[in-house]
Amino acid sequence: MDAIVLSDIHANLEALDAVLADAGRFDAAWFLGDAVGYGPDPEACVQRLIDLGPAVWLAGNHDHAALGKLDIDDFNPEAREAVHWTVSQLSEAARARLDRCLPRHTLASPDVTFVHASPRSPVREYILNPAVAEAAFESFSGPLCLFGHTHVPAAYDEAIDGAMRHPLAPDAPLSLAGGRWLVNPGSVGQPRDGDPRASYLRLTFAPDGSVSAVLRRVAYDIAATQAKIVAAGLPPRLAARLEFGW
Repeated sequence: MDAIVLSDIHANLEALDAVLADAGRFDAAWFLGDAVGYGPDPEACVQRLIDLGPAVWLAGNHDHAALGKLDIDDFNPEAREAVHWTVSQLSEAARARLDRCLPRHTLASPDVTFVHASPRSPVREYILNPAVAEAAFESFSGPLCLFGHTHVPAAYDEAIDGAMRHPLAPDAPLSLAGGRWLVNPGSVGQPRDGDPRASYLRLTFAPDGSVSAVLRRVAYDIAATQAKIVAAGLPPRLAARLEFGW
């Protein structure tokens, strides 16, 4: 089985369409949350996901914020402004679909746990280093947990002396055989690892039980997204950061 793993689209339609075009054929799509927030096309991105019909569709913190389910006082001013604008853009149908999403889900076959942020705190916690990853391993069972939220591709395995971070380089297969893993596909719509290209993950589950992960980076029309952000009256920094991947 081949599955694509998407996360943190953040209302960036150009990036999402580029990723789906690059992905080609697959058996399942799994989305780890934050369809909206920051970007200029929240309604269109929710509709793309509805059309895609992912087998797993999680809620992220920005999705919750747009539905009034999350206190946004600790969001930075630009993120808060984007939340208020997003609320005005979403149809009732889009809101209803987002409202059905939870920030955590588990599949039995294949045995995978899905969270937006972390298994300890599915909406809020950032797994950005091995110390946090080590604690996160205690909050799920099974061999694999997929998470987003940080906008940074990463893979950690549960080593004897603590979690170990492994390189997750574009187009370089990483075997997830044996042990337990936490894997982040990065962000479709707002990468923060210094690479402005959209990011997603392809997982291959072989009949013998082995699992391979391949990170994909996809160029998209950043200028078009930036122009939409400016035209919508959203904070200019939300447009500028896309060019640098921060």
